[in-house]
Amino acid sequence: MEKGFILVLDTGASKTAFDKTLLFEANPSILMNLIDRLSTGLGTNSMVSFTAVINDLTIGDLLIEEFEAAVLDLSAINIAYAQLNHPRVLGVLGGDILMKYKAVIDYGERLLWLGK
Repeated sequence: MEKGFILVLDTGASKTAFDKTLLFEANPSILMNLIDRLSTGLGTNSMVSFTAVINDLTIGDLLIEEFEAAVLDLSAINIAYAQLNHPRVLGVLGGDILMKYKAVIDYGERLLWLGK
């Protein structure tokens, strides 16, 4: 059975990124590759980053069979969300997916459409 997760839609993020801890909890056998440069954004410019290939990523009706995502320590986001009584988030949905799948955002209705 597949488990659902929450992603934050981030139109300012160039790349989709997942939280290292939550991703590992969801799939302990996932392989993460260390990147030899530090990531910037999310309030810091000194974050160690990884990549991981995600198989069968489903967002609504869209199935992405294979996707290489950034993997970061997003614990600060989840701590802040917990203080606001919000659920943990797996990560941020960034411009790489939004552009590739021709995202349309209806802010008024709070809807996201992704094409193929």
